[in-house]
Amino acid sequence: MKAASEIGKTVRFHRKSAGLTQLDLASMAGVGKATVFDIEKGKASVQFDKLLKILAVLNITLEPTSPLMSAAMGTGQEHIISNINIS
Repeated sequence: MKAASEIGKTVRFHRKSAGLTQLDLASMAGVGKATVFDIEKGKASVQFDKLLKILAVLNITLEPTSPLMSAAMGTGQEHIISNINIS
């Protein structure tokens, strides 16, 4: 899955930029080292809550987008979109 691979590359880049090992990051996020390894390798079956913990430690946010959400902008339905929060 391309998205999982992109997230993995982003996590690896931020982890290394912060000077953290996979074990350091795992400890800070309260997950196992295998979780960090799996995310960085682009494994698509990582538990979402564990992914969010890793992203939070690295100060990475997810911003869901879709054509439907884009189309809703300016139609009075912004309140639906503004209530979506992944982190």
